[in-house]
Amino acid sequence: MRKNFLFVFTILCACAPAAQLAPTPMSPASAPATAAPAPRITIAPTDERVPFNTAEWKTNFSKRTIPLGEILSGGPPKDGIPALDDPKFVSVSDAAKWISDNEPVVLYQNNNDARAYPLQILMWHEIVNDTVGGKPVSITFCPLCNTSIVFDRVIAGQATTFGTTGKLRFSDLVMYDRASETWWQQATGDALIGERVGMTLTMLSSQVISFGDFKARFSNGKVLSQDTGYGRSYGSNPYTAYDSPGNFPFLYRGPDTPKTLQMTDYVVTILIEKIAKAYPYRVLAQKRVINDTVANQDLVVIWKGGTSSALDAPAISKGRDIGATGVFNRKLGTRTLTFIADGSAFKDQETGSTWNLFGEAMDGALKGSQLTPIVHGNHFWFAWFAFSPDTRVYEGK
Repeated sequence: MRKNFLFVFTILCACAPAAQLAPTPMSPASAPATAAPAPRITIAPTDERVPFNTAEWKTNFSKRTIPLGEILSGGPPKDGIPALDDPKFVSVSDAAKWISDNEPVVLYQNNNDARAYPLQILMWHEIVNDTVGGKPVSITFCPLCNTSIVFDRVIAGQATTFGTTGKLRFSDLVMYDRASETWWQQATGDALIGERVGMTLTMLSSQVISFGDFKARFSNGKVLSQDTGYGRSYGSNPYTAYDSPGNFPFLYRGPDTPKTLQMTDYVVTILIEKIAKAYPYRVLAQKRVINDTVANQDLVVIWKGGTSSALDAPAISKGRDIGATGVFNRKLGTRTLTFIADGSAFKDQETGSTWNLFGEAMDGALKGSQLTPIVHGNHFWFAWFAFSPDTRVYEGK
């Protein structure tokens, strides 16, 4: 099966109209990317030979935080997997004609502007440069790592857009910003190579949920359209059985993962005050609710069935049910709540109020209240561990 994935990467970049690969104009500024106290990895030797062709890049390869040997070609060239720079959207009712209720979508909302980005489309494009509720953002997805992350795309006071380099590091997408052509690690948001080394992009809170859950909650929301300008088999999964137990990730050349979890086990991941923790889906599916405290922050991790894997069956709508998750601060005002599962919903023990997957109180004394979302990931175990090897794994005890 592993031999097929290079072929998959080749067809991903086929038939890309050249005009749509050109950079788009910058948008108005919003909030800047954050400057990390220090790069996560020691600065690499500057006399290291660049092991790939740099002719198409204006990137400053002398500035880097990693050995260049960790960068591998995934197959396509620069922008060979084309980001969507002018995304179109349709209504929920129109989208329901071509997407099944159980299919996974990335939910991002800002200023009452709720949008769904189906993985059936992100699978083939990996980056959508968008503006949501006035905020310039990039919605990103690396199918090889199952990492869906939303970033603020404002850097140094100016909005930019992101494209794909065609390169991988630890099997994860390496993307670039079109203003400086700095290369960035998608899984962490860290600048790896170029003028902006030492900076980290700001991650924004998002969720991967089923289209059915999005449809029920955001009936007036917007859904990324299949009208992308590219001919792709939207709805099909070119990585059939990629998340099967025991599968070894494509082009993974990273740290060995602990055997307590399979490399492609799904985990909910958080990083708070430099403390990383992972919650396996298999444990969440049994408990459905986990009340926890990490770095003195009280939080709740919830799981709800009904969302299919995008990386299982040939048709995403036929993928096995892996569920959807949410992570929230369980402190509301001066009160710390304790949650339990209650049918398809959740209740807090303190008031008996009923809550949904989005951290909203739907009934009871706290009706209308909203829990504060905590930025989290829904990654494969190997993809998280490669960048956060000190992660604590919740074992359900």
